[in-house]
Amino acid sequence: MFTLVRRLCLCLAVVGVVSPPVLAASPAYQPLLDKLSRAAPGLNKQALAHAVAAMQCALNNGAEPARRLAVIDYSQPSSARRLWIFDLQRNRLLLRDFVAHGRQSGENLATRFSNSDGSHQSSLGLFRTAESYQGKHGYSLRMDGLEPGINDRARERAIVIHSAAYVDPRLVRSQGRIGRSLGCPAVRPEVGRMVVDQLKGGQFMFSWYPDRRWLQSSAYLNCKPRRVASILAAENAGS
Repeated sequence: MFTLVRRLCLCLAVVGVVSPPVLAASPAYQPLLDKLSRAAPGLNKQALAHAVAAMQCALNNGAEPARRLAVIDYSQPSSARRLWIFDLQRNRLLLRDFVAHGRQSGENLATRFSNSDGSHQSSLGLFRTAESYQGKHGYSLRMDGLEPGINDRARERAIVIHSAAYVDPRLVRSQGRIGRSLGCPAVRPEVGRMVVDQLKGGQFMFSWYPDRRWLQSSAYLNCKPRRVASILAAENAGS
């Protein structure tokens, strides 16, 4: 029986269904995970578990605490409300809404992700939000990717949070999806200012998809303290 269970777990891990943070028994962040899960029952439990695990790993290895956590579940179609924003001080959900993915990541479903400039694809992993600014898309928010090779070129790629008229659920009826960006997690104009104001100034954002390579290699999901500490030290030195 033990051998059978072990083989089953290994098989699930290979296809990305189960990964280290989910298999961990009673992690220290379990109380927070339970509270956020109750606040957002529609959010994929694995996506939320990975988001909290990645954030906790960063905090344990030098990152400053945040007041907010945003989670994007790219396993859901763009026609679904797949952006969640949590208040970490009160453990409550502030917003669940639509968010666009990059035009080269897929049609209604995003299945391809990149860290490359000009790819017009979305990026996965843990981000730290930075400064708000007025740009060509209006009131927008810059952010920095914390995962080398996965999302750390976000700033040079101009991957920012901004409003866009094409993030319109009414488009689903005519084209089967909302509009797509050049890689930015664009949101509806109706909530754009609120999203930027809630997330600016060093909050965490986590973009999730069951990508096997990323799940197995992420320094945050597998919590590699020395690597995470060096990443965060370099990030702080450059800021």
